[in-house]
Amino acid sequence: MEEVYKSCPVMENNQYVLTLVTMKDAPDLLKVYGDERSVPLFNSDNCHGDRFYYSTLDRMEEAIRFWISEYEKKRFVRWGIFVKEKKEVVGTIELFHRDSVDYFHDCGLLRLDLRSDYERKEVIEDILSLVVPNTWELFDCSLIAAKAVIEAEERIQALLALGFSPTGHTLIGHDGTEYGDYFVLTKTQE
Repeated sequence: MEEVYKSCPVMENNQYVLTLVTMKDAPDLLKVYGDERSVPLFNSDNCHGDRFYYSTLDRMEEAIRFWISEYEKKRFVRWGIFVKEKKEVVGTIELFHRDSVDYFHDCGLLRLDLRSDYERKEVIEDILSLVVPNTWELFDCSLIAAKAVIEAEERIQALLALGFSPTGHTLIGHDGTEYGDYFVLTKTQE
């Protein structure tokens, strides 16, 4: 698991490239995190009240600095999702290993933030198919969890197509708050 923090892997297919987020991604990411249609679909569970809605370049850059700092502290990895054809970053994927006393122990917790025009089943499948198979080894986990609220119909369909199942279990936050709407994939399901 330490390897992902020594050298962040680049993952790509014909349409997308996932690379560690950098400050040069800020203008493109402002279009994602300033997209009011996208924000309700983001997973902001356990994030100290941050909804991930950023309306200025300064605030977007502040968030990226935080993400880079957390990567350097080996807390999580945040990849930018680069679309080859359009030559722009249209979202991010965050992943980290989570140990806890709740159901989501030994878990690779995956957060996917996409610009609303990319929130489509086939796009989400293409993007997640890059990272999900690598999560087991990169984050040394036996379970992968991703949140999809009921309004995220395209996301739910993509997760189901990739073998994820809805779970009635809630994730218990650092302050005891319970969070729902999670889909999980276990190592044996893959």
